[in-house]
Amino acid sequence: MGTVLESIAGVPSLLLGTFTPRLDDKGRLILPAKFRPQLAPGLVLTRGQERCLFLFPMDEFRRMYEQLRDAPVTNKAARDYLRVFLSGASDESPDKQGRVSVPAHLRQYAGLDRDVAVIGAGTRVEIWDLPAWQEYLERQEAVYAQTSEEVVPGLRL
Repeated sequence: MGTVLESIAGVPSLLLGTFTPRLDDKGRLILPAKFRPQLAPGLVLTRGQERCLFLFPMDEFRRMYEQLRDAPVTNKAARDYLRVFLSGASDESPDKQGRVSVPAHLRQYAGLDRDVAVIGAGTRVEIWDLPAWQEYLERQEAVYAQTSEEVVPGLRL
């Protein structure tokens, strides 16, 4: 079914593919049509790594939060991670045109201006500044092509 695979045996649908929409003058992003069914019930935007944004379907964000909240409050790394991850989070609902507002603080964090890359990353979506994504992908494709060791234990291609 294109970029959204139907849920099979309780496994969440996969968000896949790359799209290059533009932010409008109000900082809204038109979500790729293939992602809208999974994101329509609500979503959470937050800071991601490598200066991109993570966009989670609400049910996936809740599942992830349940795991994160079990981290011991006495662990400084866990506290630091949760602070950064949750303090930038914003729960949003797409409008009838499939647009979602990207808060100014998150646009600034990811360096988003107008042209963006929207990347399906399995259970989440990543939103990148388009030139930053292209530069990242160019560097990583060479590494990906030369990977000769097992990156994911037990994965066979």
